[in-house]
Amino acid sequence: MSTNVRSAGRPSGLARPRSLLFAPGNRADLIAKLPRSAPDAVVIDLEDAIPGTPEAKAAARPVARDAARDLIAAAPHLPVFLRVNAVHSPYFAEDLHVLTPELAGVVVPKLERADDVRQVVNALATSGLTLPILAGLETGAGVWHAHEILREDAVRWAYFGAEDYTTDLGGRRTPGGLEVLYARSQVALAARLTGVPALDIVVTALNDPARFREDAELGRALGYAGKLCIHPAQVALAHELFGATPAETARARALLAAAHDAATQGHGAFSFEGQMVDEPMLAAARAILAQDHAGLPHAGGTHE
Repeated sequence: MSTNVRSAGRPSGLARPRSLLFAPGNRADLIAKLPRSAPDAVVIDLEDAIPGTPEAKAAARPVARDAARDLIAAAPHLPVFLRVNAVHSPYFAEDLHVLTPELAGVVVPKLERADDVRQVVNALATSGLTLPILAGLETGAGVWHAHEILREDAVRWAYFGAEDYTTDLGGRRTPGGLEVLYARSQVALAARLTGVPALDIVVTALNDPARFREDAELGRALGYAGKLCIHPAQVALAHELFGATPAETARARALLAAAHDAATQGHGAFSFEGQMVDEPMLAAARAILAQDHAGLPHAGGTHE
């Protein structure tokens, strides 16, 4: 059942992962190396990283299951997600057998309506699992219904997928990304209104840090919490661009300390570094400190 975002079903202070590093589900060697770049969380992928044939999907599942188990044992503090195929695909039902309660959550791509989320929740329950969902919004319908999808209590994180979105619309990806700016902004807005941290689009130029930096700066400006990463080298850049800098953290602490002193002295208004302080400035400072201390919990699911 859908409930208001302030309901008890969604805990306050949800973590804001800066990086989500992907690895193909059929590559145990790459999955074992995921912790080396110190991402905030990782995703073992059974969807786009695996060829779309029944044989390839079937072969990848046991590899992904065993590699996830080994990774969780080797890096117990690293949140490990598994991305299944879309709920309406012929592979979704079999993918569920790979999920275990030790996972931090399940990544579900191409969600298009709140009913899709409920179908996932029911399917998980049938398998005896309760896992939080990282929702993929990467079709026209998914972007259009982003707010209702993210209001579902099971959805704890989200991402926008520009490549699939553009394909769904029959458009073309361009270096400037103007073709996805509207949808990218819509997902960020829906995430803000529902309190769900959203991760920004993939940068496919693996050996172009300047391109990644430019794109990530735009994503942060739009309000995204972090970035999808498809190469280990992108993780450090994501942390730099989506994390608070030491200078920003220090300034936020000083501003809030000054606000506390002013309130103690009975002053409703005060100046800080030559600026008159208002509530939006204080809210921004609190957000910086919350981001600086946020961590992504590892164990997201329970076994019923």
